Amino acid sequence: MLNFYKHLLSRRIILGTTTGAALFFMITGVIFWGGFNTAMEETNTLEFCIACHEMKDNVYQEYRKTIHFRNRVGIRTICSDCHVPRDWVHKVVRKIRATNELLHTIAGSIDTSEKFNEKRLELAQSVWKAMKESDSRECRNCHTFAAMDISQQQSRSGLVHKYSQFRDKTCIDCHKGIAHQLPENTIAYRGGDDDDHSYYEKLGLPCYKCHSDMPEPMEEDW
Repeated sequence: MLNFYKHLLSRRIILGTTTGAALFFMITGVIFWGGFNTAMEETNTLEFCIACHEMKDNVYQEYRKTIHFRNRVGIRTICSDCHVPRDWVHKVVRKIRATNELLHTIAGSIDTSEKFNEKRLELAQSVWKAMKESDSRECRNCHTFAAMDISQQQSRSGLVHKYSQFRDKTCIDCHKGIAHQLPENTIAYRGGDDDDHSYYEKLGLPCYKCHSDMPEPMEEDW
C-alpha cells in the first residue's frame, strides 16, 4: 500500500509536475489565500482604521456624532463601508494606494489636529474626486435609486434624487460632509442652484414642487 501511494504521488501530471508537488502547491496556495483574505478583512475593521491617533482623534470623533454611527434602526456604517470597494479588484487597488497613507503616518504629515485641519480641504477633495469618478460606488452599497421610495422623501430632495439620475449627478455631489466636518469656507450643494432651476424650467415643473411654502397655482409661468 505504501508503494502505491509513493507511486501515485510521483506520477507526472500537467507540465511534468508530480502529483505530490501539485498537492503541495495547492495546499500552500489555500493557506496563502486564507491568510491574505484574513489580512484584507482585518484591515477593513473599525478598530484597525482608528488604530492611529490621526484618525481616532480627528475624523472618528466627528463621525461618532453622525447618523452613520448611531441611528434609530441600529445600523452602523464604518470607515471601510464608505472608503473601501467591496469587489475584489477595486478593493486590492485601494489597499495598494493605502500604503501611501502609511508613509504619511510615519512622516507625521497630519499627526496633530492643527496639521490635520491645514490639510483637511486637500484630503477631502481627494476623496470627493475618487467618489465622483466611481459614481459614488461605495455609497450605492447601501443607497440605491432602485430601493428608494422617492414619494416618501421631502419635495426638494425627492426631485433632486429623481432627476439626478439623468443629469450626471452622483451622491457625493450633494452629500459632502455627511460623516465628517466640512473644510472651512466649504458649502455643500443641497439642490436649488441656477443649473437646477434651468433644468426644472425646461421640464416645466411648478415652483411648489420644491418650495413647499408656495401655494399651488392653477397656472404658472416661469
